[in-house]
Amino acid sequence: MQRWIALFRGINVGGNNILPMAALTGHLEALKLQRVRTYIQSGNVVFDSTSRSMGNLARRISRRIEEHHGFRPQIFFLSAQELQAAVSGNPFPEAVSDPKTLHFAFLSETPVAPDIKALDDAKVSTEKYVITKRVFYLHAPDGIGRSKLAMNAEKYLGVVTTGRNYRTVQKLLEMVSEG
Repeated sequence: MQRWIALFRGINVGGNNILPMAALTGHLEALKLQRVRTYIQSGNVVFDSTSRSMGNLARRISRRIEEHHGFRPQIFFLSAQELQAAVSGNPFPEAVSDPKTLHFAFLSETPVAPDIKALDDAKVSTEKYVITKRVFYLHAPDGIGRSKLAMNAEKYLGVVTTGRNYRTVQKLLEMVSEG
């Protein structure tokens, strides 16, 4: 049995792809996942599974949600070790004290040819970013609501992403560490 974090991309955002967490929990439990726990309404789940193939599990979960809710979400899976590595690798430790300014965009794959010039052109002077193999870190002290960098990062990275702020990442780390 292994503990996993599932990050559902684009659910319950702007009135689209509505999926109540109670329903999501029920779907995951019906697929024989154990100790399913969610955090806030944006698709953050911690669970235990004996599944050896996360790709197969993602297809089964997405298919079930599509059958019951009419859309097929993309799901990012992280092990406890991967999430811990993302937190430990945070290049902006000064931002931890204001967690809403620090964002982790988890990457579907390592960007092969990110458009660094476009990323740099999109950021304002207060914003900083770092790209790693699995995470795009963004420190946006003025917020991400109007940030052109935050809005266009996925396009400029050339890979699919799902973002979480530091507070959410920290809470998921706590959840995945619980006995």
